[in-house]
Amino acid sequence: MSFSKNVKEELFQVIPKTRHCAAAELAGIFILQGMESFRKISEDHLNRKVFTLLNNECNIGKDAIVISDDAFLETKKMLKLSKDGKLMDEIIIQQTCCKRAFIRGAFLAAGSISDPNKGYHFEIVCDTMAQAKLLQKAMKVFEVDAKIVERTGKFVVYLKEGAQIVEILRVMEAAHSVMDLENIRVVKEVRGSINRKVNCETANIGKTVNAAVRQIEEIKLIDEKIGLENLPVQLQEIANIRLAYPDTPLADLGQLLDPPIGKSGVNHRFKKLASIAKEL
Repeated sequence: MSFSKNVKEELFQVIPKTRHCAAAELAGIFILQGMESFRKISEDHLNRKVFTLLNNECNIGKDAIVISDDAFLETKKMLKLSKDGKLMDEIIIQQTCCKRAFIRGAFLAAGSISDPNKGYHFEIVCDTMAQAKLLQKAMKVFEVDAKIVERTGKFVVYLKEGAQIVEILRVMEAAHSVMDLENIRVVKEVRGSINRKVNCETANIGKTVNAAVRQIEEIKLIDEKIGLENLPVQLQEIANIRLAYPDTPLADLGQLLDPPIGKSGVNHRFKKLASIAKEL
């Protein structure tokens, strides 16, 4: 089962504790999916949740599997929905807890989350810009900064940051999914950190090797043209040490001299050798 389906399976089990939150969740579902689809017999999870919420709200009966004409009209009136299914009064999602339920309902009706092992992407597809802005506004209350993009005539409310997706899962009360996503994020961050360190070490090793090769080439050129024995003693010493230890870092080379010198001193001597080689 996909991560998105796992999240929805968990959210199907979340039943609001108050009637006003149940109404807000129903509003999120009906606005994004429409009420007409629930007037046909279906056994999917979303239908079962809708009828559980409707029974809690309107007492339509535990065995109801379609919305009757009377329940249809009563529900639209209760949720303050217009004939075309738009929310006519935002008072139904005025409270913070109701915004939480509204977002959950909208996600169950028209949302998805990509596999976090591959990338972070959360979205809810809306039919109109008004729906998208209403969702965006509700998410903003929880400091979740959702973006909106138009795609093939639809308006998509989306998140692309792992931390923001974790937060919206918390908002919707998907506790287990939050833990699953956090675990995946930790593993990915550790892997990323290790890869960055390995890349950094590899780059440093590459620089050290390239510098050593260049220094040896300069020393051999000097030896060929004028002979190392004609250099000042300090330069002779560092040249011979480099030839003896071709892959040793500068700081370690300095410790092989008598008396030992620091990395900056070694680097200074190699600069003098490089200057001589350039003249030659």
